[in-house]
Amino acid sequence: MRIARTLTLIGALITFPAVAEEVGSVDVDWLGNDILIEAFADPEVQGVTCHVAYFERGLIDRLQKGNWFEDPSNSAVACRQTGAIVIGDIDRDGEGESIFSERRSIVWKSLNVTRIFDEANQTLIYIAHASEVQDGSAKMSISTVPLYQVSIAQ
Repeated sequence: MRIARTLTLIGALITFPAVAEEVGSVDVDWLGNDILIEAFADPEVQGVTCHVAYFERGLIDRLQKGNWFEDPSNSAVACRQTGAIVIGDIDRDGEGESIFSERRSIVWKSLNVTRIFDEANQTLIYIAHASEVQDGSAKMSISTVPLYQVSIAQ
């Protein structure tokens, strides 16, 4: 299992994950902290778009609290069908595959969106979570896209 995970990680580094485009932001306080909303298309599933929201600390907050080079692990994801779904060569094991990653600190922490294919229920599952070297975060968000009348290449 660890070998498969390592190979998946290497594959994720070689392939290009989805590129997100900022579509909005919400000011949450006078310290310059914001919630950013980005959109990206699933790189292997045409017709599915995900929106991810995350917290970005402002300069005043960084000055007050220190910890200059890191943002919180909090995030949310919502994925929806935005066109005809065409499924490409996706990972079908229970660990899924990373389709989006964005740094939340200089080195140690990143925000990830992983896609898992629930074949029995014909559903794509998207989970937003933080990856950290140690002290992993339990903060996550999940979204599903049902595959009604979609033919899936075997």
